[in-house]
Amino acid sequence: MAVSGFEGFEKRLELHFSGDDPVIGMGGLRQLDFESIEEVLNAVQCTVVSAVGNQYFDSYVLSESSLFVYPTKIIIKTCGTTQLLKSILPLIQFSNEMGFVISECRYTRGNFIFPKAQPFPHTKFKDEIFYLQEQLPIHLCYKKASVMPSKFISHSWHVFTACDKFYDSLEISIIPNELFTIEICMTELDRVLARKFFKHPNMAANEMTEITGISEINPNALICDFVFDPCGYSMNGIDGDRYSTIHVTPEDGFSYASYECVGSIYDDPNDIINILKKVVQVFRPGTMSISTTSTSNEVWTRIVKAVEPLGMKCRSCTMDDFLAVGSVVFQTFMSCRK
Repeated sequence: MAVSGFEGFEKRLELHFSGDDPVIGMGGLRQLDFESIEEVLNAVQCTVVSAVGNQYFDSYVLSESSLFVYPTKIIIKTCGTTQLLKSILPLIQFSNEMGFVISECRYTRGNFIFPKAQPFPHTKFKDEIFYLQEQLPIHLCYKKASVMPSKFISHSWHVFTACDKFYDSLEISIIPNELFTIEICMTELDRVLARKFFKHPNMAANEMTEITGISEINPNALICDFVFDPCGYSMNGIDGDRYSTIHVTPEDGFSYASYECVGSIYDDPNDIINILKKVVQVFRPGTMSISTTSTSNEVWTRIVKAVEPLGMKCRSCTMDDFLAVGSVVFQTFMSCRK
């Protein structure tokens, strides 16, 4: 890995579970003890470096990205050469012991910068699909895998979903999921701005959060941050029942940053527009992809309006539908300065 560089592009796994209401009322999956969480992360090959929680969910900053635990949902996102999909089996086993049954799985990732450095099962998307199908129980019988292309070789979006028989497209149209997820992948970061993510002697994480402008992206969020030595940065933001997360690999030649957040289709439309503008201003990427997962078409249409005035030209837009998820829209942008 030292020869090629650090892999910034993350793998993301989201698992949903169903269970008895009394169990959920007592915290649900949040009752999972730390030893069990460590066992899951050992399988993935990463560790917890910082943590914080509130009344809605628990947030963990990892040595390679993030983990979020809700009463009936777990989101784990890891970078580098971690083996994310190896978390599925222990998570299902621990949840079953707590009285939960998995009802939905979502797996997404971009294009790896150093694909040959990835261990199995992340060697190829076909290998990941095969591994997912082997690990998931048979009642998750509605499955779909897709590679969403763009005009850039360096940016495409890999999506796998699986859900149980209780989900269908008609149910989604009648009772839409009000939450949407935005995943942003940025490469070729502005060199001057990227230098801000190199650690100075005795530098605290909250200092980097302030001087880079990350604290202004969502001023209402409680930020749990971590600075790596000699460079690199991670943070999880908590705002009520919603999370946001940022991860930065600033080294020149393979610089990368990601931003992810959730919102509601009923939010003020300007909220997500303002967030996207601030993200672009913090990093000024040469190339950027944005994936929007939502049951509403209103969210992704705001993205171009937000970033094109900042000199990011939309180069491609691809859409696909997934059961229990809704639509995934994958857009790519290139800086006009290139």
